[in-house]
Amino acid sequence: MEGLKGFWCVIVLGVLFSKWGVESFELDESFAGNETDVSFLESMSYLESVYGVSAAAPPPGALMVGLTLVQGAAAKGAVCLDGTLPGYHLHRGFGNGANSWLVQLEGGGWCNSIRTCVYRKKTRRGSSNYFERQIAFTGILSNKAWENPDFFNWNRVKIRYCDGASFAGDSENKAAGLQFRGQRIWLAAMEDLMSKGMRYANQALLSGCSAGGLASILHCDEFRDLFPRSTKVKCLSDAGLFLDAVDVSGGRTIRNFFGGIVSLQGVGRNLPRTCTNHLDPTSCFFPQNLIANIRTPLFLLNAAYDAWQVQESLAPSKADPRGTWRFCNKNIDQCSGSQIQYLQGFRNHMLNAVKGFVASRQSGLFINSCFAHCQSERQDTWFGKNCPVIGNKAVATAVGDWYFDRANVKAIDCAYPCDRTCHNLAFH
Repeated sequence: MEGLKGFWCVIVLGVLFSKWGVESFELDESFAGNETDVSFLESMSYLESVYGVSAAAPPPGALMVGLTLVQGAAAKGAVCLDGTLPGYHLHRGFGNGANSWLVQLEGGGWCNSIRTCVYRKKTRRGSSNYFERQIAFTGILSNKAWENPDFFNWNRVKIRYCDGASFAGDSENKAAGLQFRGQRIWLAAMEDLMSKGMRYANQALLSGCSAGGLASILHCDEFRDLFPRSTKVKCLSDAGLFLDAVDVSGGRTIRNFFGGIVSLQGVGRNLPRTCTNHLDPTSCFFPQNLIANIRTPLFLLNAAYDAWQVQESLAPSKADPRGTWRFCNKNIDQCSGSQIQYLQGFRNHMLNAVKGFVASRQSGLFINSCFAHCQSERQDTWFGKNCPVIGNKAVATAVGDWYFDRANVKAIDCAYPCDRTCHNLAFH
């Protein structure tokens, strides 16, 4: 049984325990106060940001990249929730990658109510006043060939996330002092990067993790349209395949949550018309209703037992008042037989959602049977010794093979617990 566990990345709540642990301030933001002060949906808004490299201590020797604020963005109304300037981190390419660009959209939850957005604007997810002045570039952003073999020498950009609607809203609430300007931030950042040389790109890749992975799907065709047809342009969504799933109580937790985001932040007008011409705006915030109509080549990277979706969509505490899922939520090895069966149903839902997508020759897919979330940003899951694989192919290799047309990549793992290479998350 020990062998089935693979490598465990342990996140200790409130304590910086390992190199991929969660800093205490992150969880203070998530769970400060008692249950009456911080509602279920408020905790849901912030828990998403504890996954991935942005919540972890930088590994030794990691490249640290400075912050650039988008000057002139305010004049275009392209501002964070609190009205401050948006920003990004750019590390210039070199050698034969000098004219290639990788743009990554940061993830970090959403806010779906005035209350949660007012709280969020006092954090780095809603104000550039709280942005780190330097962040680590690891995984797909690394500048080392042995860590990132295909993209290490590209121009690599991480656009900071401070709007709370996956870079898709365009509205405001003056009474609460809130600017919902994700779409304008996206446009202003693209304009700024184009002026700094991205317009001359011969290759470009738009990527993102989690809320940023959803954003990379929403903006994929817009990104393609920035460049001439001679430029090779593709998109990667990591942990962005959020499913319109029923929770363990029979409710629609994530649909209700997404509905609040779309309504509050004026997202509907910026969603793809190919979807909104026949479905409601909330349905069109779910990638399963978008991916079939995206013209640009798209790669979906997702864990079949996505840790965030298990915890916050399928079995959140509000849908599980007796705590039946409490241990399973933290460690997939602690799930009962019936709970594993339920999670297999979620995996089947995911595979059904991508059936049409897989049929396209230009699409790419890597769905491993892990309890994980965001695998492109972290070095241990992107590329390296003992990293997760499907058919002996690492995530980085699969993405590179697909981007450079070296292979047709449609990798779907066998069901849990067969994959011994997973870096499963364990919460304590």
